[in-house]
Amino acid sequence: MPSVKVVFLTSTKERGEFTKRLAPPDFEVVLVDNNLSDAEKIPLCKDADAIITVPADVSTEILAHCPKVKLIQTLSAGYDRLDVKAIGEMGIPIANNGGANAIAVAEQTIALMISVSKRMMLQWHNAAKERRWREGLTGLHLEEVTGKTVGIVGLGRVGKQVAKRLKGFDTRTIYYDIVEMPPAVEQELNAQPVPFEELLRQSDIVTLHVPLARRTRGMIGERELAMMKPTAVLINACRGPVVNERALYRALRAGRIAGAGLDVLEEEPTPADNPLFQLDNVVITPHMAGWSDETNLRAAEFAFSNIRRVLAGQPPESLVTPED
Repeated sequence: MPSVKVVFLTSTKERGEFTKRLAPPDFEVVLVDNNLSDAEKIPLCKDADAIITVPADVSTEILAHCPKVKLIQTLSAGYDRLDVKAIGEMGIPIANNGGANAIAVAEQTIALMISVSKRMMLQWHNAAKERRWREGLTGLHLEEVTGKTVGIVGLGRVGKQVAKRLKGFDTRTIYYDIVEMPPAVEQELNAQPVPFEELLRQSDIVTLHVPLARRTRGMIGERELAMMKPTAVLINACRGPVVNERALYRALRAGRIAGAGLDVLEEEPTPADNPLFQLDNVVITPHMAGWSDETNLRAAEFAFSNIRRVLAGQPPESLVTPED
């Protein structure tokens, strides 16, 4: 008989069923549709020992009715929808996915760099959809990633994986982070620390890998975009509101930067009339960078292991703390 009840709040049935199949034999996993109202969720959650959630979204109203909950475990890296401070004051720790999606996000980041630099989607549309072989494309200004200066904003789990992969492109890799990295890590990743504004000025490609918090919301706006080279590319695979989208649109349309690769947008799902869709120097993907079979497996295994740790009286790994 299962001795541990875990509620999995998710709006994606396939992800729920996949995770449930990986549960240890002594874990009962109850899938709860995250689209339900709090009032509908409470009776389904009230006797849970732990709650898994993706996207990371569970209200304090629900938790107030769940006296047994010992951990909120997200399957995502992001946790900006959670009231971390209030949940902490309730005595419930929050943990994110322990970097389970770092490889997937890093790979898509590299793919976005290449796609934007090579105008890959414009080439595909011209050849495959319009059946116009090279027509109007031979004058395109195409760039290589190899040998470029790439600036990584946020050298955390994802940022480190991006830097590791860039070594194969012989890039000059610079980074900015509020956390000082050990020299051994910088040497291993061939990454040099620079001030934020210097990173913007020097980089041919700027790639963002920070959590969404008070200090990072809108950190790329009119002023920061004006510091970048007119030949530079911006990549955002972290959170949409880190970038002021209107300022980015204006910069792209005016040619103040050369292009952008965006897996995230300020509003998701984004409106169908988002003007960024009109630009052929932008590649947009629907917040799928962290999604892969391998990510889902690592995240589920980490979640169940972390829940077991907490129920055994140990502190959780990958603990989320309130912003200073």
